[in-house]
Amino acid sequence: MFSWKETLPEILQQEITEVEEQIAPMLKTIDERVAYNQMRVLAGFREHRVAEEDLAGSTGYGYDDVGRDKLDALYADYFQTEDAIVRPQLISGTHAITTSLFGVLRPGDTLFYLTGMPYDTIQQVVGIVGNEPGNMKEYQINFAYSPLLKDGEVDFEDAKEKLLTDKTIKVVAIQRSRGYALRKSFTVAKIKTMISFLRKLVPNVIIFIDNCYGEFSEIQEPTAVGADLMAGSLYKNAGAGIAKTGAYIVGKKSLIREVGNRFNVPGSGKYEGATIGHMRDMYHGFFIAPSVTGAAIKGAIFTSALLEKMGLTVSPKWNEARTDLVQTVNLGNPQAMIAFCSAIQHYSPVNSFVDPIPSEMGGYEDQEIMASGSFTEGSTIELSSDGPMRPPYTLYIQGGLTYAHVKIAISNAVKETFFKK
Repeated sequence: MFSWKETLPEILQQEITEVEEQIAPMLKTIDERVAYNQMRVLAGFREHRVAEEDLAGSTGYGYDDVGRDKLDALYADYFQTEDAIVRPQLISGTHAITTSLFGVLRPGDTLFYLTGMPYDTIQQVVGIVGNEPGNMKEYQINFAYSPLLKDGEVDFEDAKEKLLTDKTIKVVAIQRSRGYALRKSFTVAKIKTMISFLRKLVPNVIIFIDNCYGEFSEIQEPTAVGADLMAGSLYKNAGAGIAKTGAYIVGKKSLIREVGNRFNVPGSGKYEGATIGHMRDMYHGFFIAPSVTGAAIKGAIFTSALLEKMGLTVSPKWNEARTDLVQTVNLGNPQAMIAFCSAIQHYSPVNSFVDPIPSEMGGYEDQEIMASGSFTEGSTIELSSDGPMRPPYTLYIQGGLTYAHVKIAISNAVKETFFKK
């Protein structure tokens, strides 16, 4: 019988077969979650009577763009919020996060991160690294954070002291995914605990969630458990590899109004912005996002189980609860990191002939290596791997439009890294 494994070493084939049997019950659970989330998305499409004309888009100012406004309503319904902004003009998750924060913060206010130091690109936004014009520090917006405990959990005692002492804290941010940290990503259940803590301690604070990589990975989103404002990217989960650009912001209507005025101009806010040729892809991507996210999570479970068999330290482990796409593996040395990343590139559908090399990347302190042979540049719902070239040489693997592609690419990366003579 033909097998996709036949080009792999026999011992690796055996390991993969064992992994497939080992993770089968977990994959069945993912299938149930996908179906549940798909049902909710479909209900939104039916409720809002999505029609062919909604997919056409608009030009110029984008006045009376019914499809754009309807897509906002779909996102608001799914994420259980009052309002939303979903736009191709939002360039990335970082852009959506920055727009959200600048929208609600004013000079003299403080932004407080409950979940430790944010990742590199946000550090530049707040002005604690680099000195880019227009950062928050230049606008006299202050920044503070509570370092995480050694086990990667929130230090509630430290946070309590700082939140009660500093009366200028207006926004508390929670970063759901780990970014380039070694701590675990925070599940919605843990985020609910954080929100309950904040509501009791500082009831009027705005709670913001960086939801990048997290959408559709559970049956609830952080806005369903009390978050006020949340943002994410469309070339991560919510765009499903179909949306070519864009991001979303969801939250309370009053906050979305402020954010809309920052995104555009005061007065016009979220009610302008041409969508040109993007609407069809954005609707299509949102519709299949539960399925594609499920495939990527299946791939992450397979990756974790197989790499653990290779004796590597992985996080999350294959049988741990997952709340996003990100899978990490500590490769221990730069040569292994480069070899593994190169194999991911070589088993990608686009630019498979390219050899990734460590290089400087805007917004990051260390040299980065990245494999991303994707149909949309920078897409992380498509299979990619990247990481900073610093000990313990941790590679961050995420995405995969199909489970089969992830299995093929990861298995060959293992072959190229650990079985090459």
